[in-house]
Order: sequence, then structure tokens, then C-alpha cells
Amino acid sequence: MTDAAAFDRWLESYSDAWRSNDGERIGALFTDDAVYRWHPYDDGDDIARGRDAIVRAWLEEPDDPGSWELAYERVAVDGDLGVARAVTTYADTGQGERAYHNIFLVRLDDEGRCFDFVEYFMRVPDA
Repeated sequence: MTDAAAFDRWLESYSDAWRSNDGERIGALFTDDAVYRWHPYDDGDDIARGRDAIVRAWLEEPDDPGSWELAYERVAVDGDLGVARAVTTYADTGQGERAYHNIFLVRLDDEGRCFDFVEYFMRVPDA
């Protein structure tokens, strides 16, 4: 069971960990046996299974901390599930500015660590 305050803390920690590119901070977000999906249809090897695999995947191609902005808001909390809506905007680093609308489905344990994460994202079409 989680509550709105715990989920809000997790979202803030998620943003901070992403910006830090620090394996310990990233790992602290997740349980040992967590599952992380970048898309709802991910299967098999496309899923990061376990804290160590999640940290490795995040750090494989880290985003430059100054290259993006994340704005997010909690939409709902029900039991262990938190739902957030977010917009991630990347600065123009030679590829043009990019923006994504995201939905995060985050299941938290009683200690506020994620054991199941699913992201839905859509790129905003170029103007």
C-alpha cells in the first residue's frame, strides 16, 4: 500500500536520480527483484529484471543532465499503484528539440521502492 506523499517522493527521487547518473541513487529507487519496462509491450530481453539490471540499463547511454527537463504530476494512487503524467523535453543537441508525453505506472512496496515500472511515451511530432 502506498499513498500520495510516498509516490510524490518517489517521483522526485526518480527525477533526481536520472539527472545524477549515479548508480546508487538509481538503485535506491528499486527493489532487488524489480521489473522495468520502457514500453507496455516489452517482453523477454527488452525488460530489465532486477535492481542491478535496471541500473546498468539506465547508465548504458545516460542523458546529459543538462540536456532535458522533466515536468510531472501525480494522477492517481490506488493500493500499491501510482500513476503519473509527465512531459520530457530534450534541448537541441544536434537532433533538434524533442519532447515526449509520458505515463508512468509505478508499483511501490511498503518502503517506497518500486517493484514494477511501466512507461508509456509518445514523441511530440516535429512542428
